[in-house]
Amino acid sequence: MLCSGTSNGPFILPSVLTACAGFGDLGVGDKVHGSIIKFGFDTDPVVETSLLAFYGQLGCLKDARKVFDNMPLKDLVSWSCIISSHVDTGHPAEGLEMFKLLSSRGIEVDAVMMLTVAQACGQLGSLKLARSVHGHVVRRRVQASGSLGDCLVLMYSKCGDMFSAESIFRSKANNSIISRTALIHCYNHWGGFEQAVEIFLETMRDKMEPNVVTIMGVLNSCGGLHLLREGKSVHCYAIKNSLNFEEENSLGPALVGFYSECNQLTYSRRVLHGFGWRNLISWNVLISAYVQQGFSNEAFELMMQMQRQGGLMPDSFSLSSSLSACADSGNLQLGCQMHGYCIKRQLSDEFIQNALVDMYSKCGSMDSAFLIFDAVQEKSVITWNSMITGFSQNGNSVEAIRLFDHMYRNCLEMNEVTFLTAIQACSNMGHLDKGKWLHQKLISYGVEKDLYLETALADMYAKCGDLRTAKRVFNKMPEKSVVTWSIMIAGYGIHGHMDAAMSLFDRMVEMGIRPNGITFMNILSACSHSGHVDAGKFYFRLMENYSIEPNLEHFACLVDLLSRAGDVDGAYGVINSMPFPADASIWGALVNGCRIHHRMDIIQFIQRDLLDVTTDDTGYYTLLSNIYAEEGKWVEFGTVRSKMERTGLKKVPGYSTIELGNKIYRFGAGDTYHWRFNEVCSFLENFPSLARPQQGCSVFANPSNESFIFPEYHE
Repeated sequence: MLCSGTSNGPFILPSVLTACAGFGDLGVGDKVHGSIIKFGFDTDPVVETSLLAFYGQLGCLKDARKVFDNMPLKDLVSWSCIISSHVDTGHPAEGLEMFKLLSSRGIEVDAVMMLTVAQACGQLGSLKLARSVHGHVVRRRVQASGSLGDCLVLMYSKCGDMFSAESIFRSKANNSIISRTALIHCYNHWGGFEQAVEIFLETMRDKMEPNVVTIMGVLNSCGGLHLLREGKSVHCYAIKNSLNFEEENSLGPALVGFYSECNQLTYSRRVLHGFGWRNLISWNVLISAYVQQGFSNEAFELMMQMQRQGGLMPDSFSLSSSLSACADSGNLQLGCQMHGYCIKRQLSDEFIQNALVDMYSKCGSMDSAFLIFDAVQEKSVITWNSMITGFSQNGNSVEAIRLFDHMYRNCLEMNEVTFLTAIQACSNMGHLDKGKWLHQKLISYGVEKDLYLETALADMYAKCGDLRTAKRVFNKMPEKSVVTWSIMIAGYGIHGHMDAAMSLFDRMVEMGIRPNGITFMNILSACSHSGHVDAGKFYFRLMENYSIEPNLEHFACLVDLLSRAGDVDGAYGVINSMPFPADASIWGALVNGCRIHHRMDIIQFIQRDLLDVTTDDTGYYTLLSNIYAEEGKWVEFGTVRSKMERTGLKKVPGYSTIELGNKIYRFGAGDTYHWRFNEVCSFLENFPSLARPQQGCSVFANPSNESFIFPEYHE
């Protein structure tokens, strides 16, 4: 037809280009474009607009822009076409620039144009632009009903302004099920589960028929609120109305996720089995739920079952969940096997890479974690956060801060988690100046009013010795979680302010905040530091009122409290009454009390128990060997040292850090390499009361004193 130059070309060509766009056939479309130019149809406005739409739908924005620029007359349809081409292909900023150009030329816009512009604002998440567009709609008196009204609701929702979104929603006479569904999903996105449920109930009261996407949204809401009974009612409604359970993105995964959120993993598995084995998304949701609830072994079994019975190969999401299970359980060997499987399957996307960094970090293999991190070409903020967190949690806070500084200097993307991990690193190393700098940056960025960040700041100030600022941060917080209260109680405890710690505990209870196991551990630790035996016993008994079963840490605090106070017999009685065997921390607390109060009779009595303890804590063995050395019991001393050698344990030298001139200085036990070492020794010799060799200062250990034959073993 084109070869003959038929006059029907302008009427046929738009349909041909639409078909090419539908099939995604760029090659045929280019040939059609060539023929259009050859036979002179390129001046026809309808053909030009069809060409513009064809290139736009296939994402060829340069070609679309070239066609648009060559158009002698640009009407509203062509402008709408070029703007929607940019927005629909993920270039909303460029689309809005085109809209500004259109507005500057005084061309009247319609509802279709404003719908596209509203979609662009929603994609960018810019509330300022969203309000500007809404104002443009009002000023130009564009009818904001129907699809445009729905789009404005969605635009404000994506920008986080749910008040404006619902205001527009309420102002519309007839809201479609699409508008209601969009509002439900947006409320879910911002954590407004209660409002989402209310919108759904209104929909049902208005006798509107919810679709599959609506049901998925309200199931998410019920899961977020742990509304098991209500979610089951929605499930029954879906069954009664024969809604589709088997499609990949349908109700199956939503139901599995809902029951998992309500801690009903048995129901989740029943749902999975009920609608067949061929749904990978549902399997992934269930595997992830088991990992999040701490059932790592069951998560591995599910992945194996998915392959055996479902015939499905794990994808990146499945494998990243499994790697998270390895990380949580500390199973480095299995994690390495999973890594090998990923390499074999040639799976190395961002999810896998971040999960590998996290897994190796949590398993203590920082060299492997950094190798993975360093090999990532395009590092996202999540990748950086994982590596910084890994260094911080594995005792290398200096390296964590170095990575943070690298991100800051190079203007890389940061988020709240980045600052959170950096603040935690400052807490670990006692770097107060750096912590203050981070606090100031958060204030300048306007993101300091975040529960997790404020809690971390209070913790950092308390651990770095600035209790006054910690208290100020705590008091200014508009809301406080049980973690926040627990951290502040611990801060008072470690600084010896027992009365303040007890007062804060009472205030927390009065405000209706239920203390958890960590809260009691912190208050018991405070009692131990200050020697408040009666208070410690009271809080230990109080745990029963909150249905909290004491764990090893709680018993360790109580044993330490009694041992330090001299009630070594009472501490030993607590150990005998425990429902589980004592570990090294508990025996160590008792042994330390025996050492302080010279109760070698008890150490002799429990000697077999002490030597039977198996632990990786070198401090326990060092304490025990020091006691035997001081008492001249060299056989027992040799037994402890031999056990350390057999298990491959080495004494980690003690060290102290001091912050001076915005730098952190580290001093190790027996360290003679500092450039001002001689001046330090000279200063200390002038103040002999400060030098206490019995506490581990090997510089001043007296070789003639029999108690210090092995001074390097003292801490």
